Amino acid sequence: MTERSGRVIELREYQKVALPREAFPEELGEAIWRRWAGKIEVDFPTPKTDHQWQLQSLGWVGHIPMDGGLTLYLSPKVPLENLFRLLEYAYSLDLHFPGGLTGCDALTEFYERLANILARRVLDRGLRGLYRSYLERREPLPYLRGRLDLRHQVRRPWDISLSCHYDEQTADLEENRIILWTLSRIARSHMCGDRVLPTVRRAYRLLLGAASLEPFDPSACIGRLYNRLNDDYEPLHALCRFFLEHAGPSHQVGDHTMLPFLIDMATLFERFVHRWLEDHLPPAYSVRAQERIHLGDQNELHYVIDLVISERSTGRTLCVLDTKYKRDPRPSNPDINQVTVYALAKSTSQAILVYPQQPENTFRATIGPSGVRVRSLGFPVDGNIEAAGHTFLSRLLDIIGAGGTFQGIHHQE
Repeated sequence: MTERSGRVIELREYQKVALPREAFPEELGEAIWRRWAGKIEVDFPTPKTDHQWQLQSLGWVGHIPMDGGLTLYLSPKVPLENLFRLLEYAYSLDLHFPGGLTGCDALTEFYERLANILARRVLDRGLRGLYRSYLERREPLPYLRGRLDLRHQVRRPWDISLSCHYDEQTADLEENRIILWTLSRIARSHMCGDRVLPTVRRAYRLLLGAASLEPFDPSACIGRLYNRLNDDYEPLHALCRFFLEHAGPSHQVGDHTMLPFLIDMATLFERFVHRWLEDHLPPAYSVRAQERIHLGDQNELHYVIDLVISERSTGRTLCVLDTKYKRDPRPSNPDINQVTVYALAKSTSQAILVYPQQPENTFRATIGPSGVRVRSLGFPVDGNIEAAGHTFLSRLLDIIGAGGTFQGIHHQE
């Protein structure tokens, strides 16, 4: 834990930090406890804690502004460059910083760099012209434009205006509105300094003159269709999804409305493993994420399986995977029960628990008369991610009986 100028408290993932009672007032501690429950564990000063505050980040990474000039910085246990690689895979960002992340020693600087990339790409697109398309309009006009709605005119003979249907070319489209909303959120995050914030504001003003400001969910950035006129919007929307998914709810800090920036490392790890397997599995196999299954006579119970690997030619499920971003890489009883149900529901005998570190002892067990084989595998993300990924893939293919297919895939140091 480090404290800079008494205003920033750094909490590393799953490491408990003790602070003197005087570090902040009790009402601020209560605000942290109430507002960030499930993300930060708070123990109040009592004889049990030696009259100290005890704070612990519960697998979340990010930046939370608080009252009294206090900022909570939740730092990752993985190197920052590895965190970037996880995000790059998970969000298909395909970004390349000159010189890597050299000189980027805090998550706020990483956030700034991505914000700068988004803003500059928007400004570059603005120089070439924002994406525009034709939208159908219908409105009363004092003159004829497009085609006249005769039925409307006959029903309202006293109305001297003309009910017109016409097509109008406009930049006020969802493609541009999503980016405008994202830039507005970035500008209000208070995470960009004087070097980047003016660029973000310039890009915001450029779009504000062409598109309407309205809120969007991150889901609006997914599954969009692109054409030769707007295919460069796809990476822009990938960046927008990143910012929108990790912007916490706004709250008042002093006289300012500020936005926390928070990353759920468990979700990020799951999405990273999915995207890594999509890129590296042999062509004979496919991987699906977040597959929903229903159980019960009335389908009253449902589960969501993290990852399902299938044989592409037949659709047959080969194994189910459940990612576990936890401190302890040893399977718990609930972990085993959960992944066994997944395997039974998908009629497969292979169930794998995936951890972000290499377990000291690989867990193996055959469950019940159905013979579900549960194993633990590590995909370490604190070192060379590509090398760890290929080791993980080799073991995975051996488990599903496809070890020979792994020929020709080599470790990349």
